[in-house]
Amino acid sequence: MTGDRVEEQRVQEAVRRHVRNSAFAEAETVISLLLSDPQVQQARAQVEAAETQLGIELRSRLQPFQDRYEQAVRDGDAARLTRICPGKHGRWGRICVLDEGHETSVEEPHWGHNREGQPIAWVGSAPDDW
Repeated sequence: MTGDRVEEQRVQEAVRRHVRNSAFAEAETVISLLLSDPQVQQARAQVEAAETQLGIELRSRLQPFQDRYEQAVRDGDAARLTRICPGKHGRWGRICVLDEGHETSVEEPHWGHNREGQPIAWVGSAPDDW
């Protein structure tokens, strides 16, 4: 009976994995279709342009935070890095360089640089904010 029970658990786990993987694959397909829609792409471009413009406008005041972040990375200063905002959009190459809690205490948007090195500011979070 124990062997049958182990086999039953193994089959149930395989079914759960299959259902989970199928759900993720279906969600990925739906998201890809949605993101490829021309109107969605146009809206995304408008949001990115607005975020870049706001990032440029805030640069003179917030650039010292980027400099501090880059120095902490160069120095391997983990203590300083842990006090930086956890807001990250890694998929888009964004890391907020402001102090943790900035978005509630002084109502600043997240601010940093994108992959191309342009200053960027954004509001809110994304699924990959960890």
